[in-house]
Amino acid sequence: MPRFNRKGTTKILFADTIASTTYLPTAAELAGATDYTKQIAAVEGFSIENQEIETPDMDSTFVAKIPGDDQAADSSLTFYEDDTTDTIETDLAKGTIGFVIICRKGKTAAAKGMDVYPVRVASNSAEITADNEAAKLMVKFSIIDRPLLNATVPTGP
Repeated sequence: MPRFNRKGTTKILFADTIASTTYLPTAAELAGATDYTKQIAAVEGFSIENQEIETPDMDSTFVAKIPGDDQAADSSLTFYEDDTTDTIETDLAKGTIGFVIICRKGKTAAAKGMDVYPVRVASNSAEITADNEAAKLMVKFSIIDRPLLNATVPTGP
């Protein structure tokens, strides 16, 4: 099984709208999404976690667990801040609703591994530091519905 590096392969986009109730974008919706890949310094979350339920019983000192509710991990994208424009600050302002699309294996039509997260921007704030590093903005997202995971990148016009 060939291995790959996410850097240079994975694409991260933001779409304002996706018409499908299953969150599968059309090729046109994917083409119209803003590709933020080159501006992203860090990615956190964008995964589903299960809140397991402990089920102890009197017959054993071992505490078994069963699957419980699913929830999204705390999720954020850290961007490099632009010193001349405020595109990220305005396009991803607090309260903005849309879709973070992560094409894990690339944005090539028919590629597997596309995840679509319906989100609301929870915060958009500068990371102020005196360290010797590029200026950054962190955008935190609330995942507002169950995401579409491991879909196929759409083909078509």
